[in-house]
Amino acid sequence: MKLRVDEIFAFVSEDADGDEGICAFVGEGGMWMPMVCADMARVDSLRPMAKAIKQKTGMKIKLVRFSKRSFVEEI
Repeated sequence: MKLRVDEIFAFVSEDADGDEGICAFVGEGGMWMPMVCADMARVDSLRPMAKAIKQKTGMKIKLVRFSKRSFVEEI
């Protein structure tokens, strides 16, 4: 069975001005990792981190689903 990413989920922060950004965390090796995933198991694993970001920053954290797939290019 082939797996295909037809939708993605992203944890999105919203600041006091209403501006949004993709949440991220520092992973192993000091590399920033965006909080974007393609299945609910990963969403569930990132949810505690999203709650911690809200506690630290006071910003709203939203879980957003993007579900329209459109091909842009192949690299």
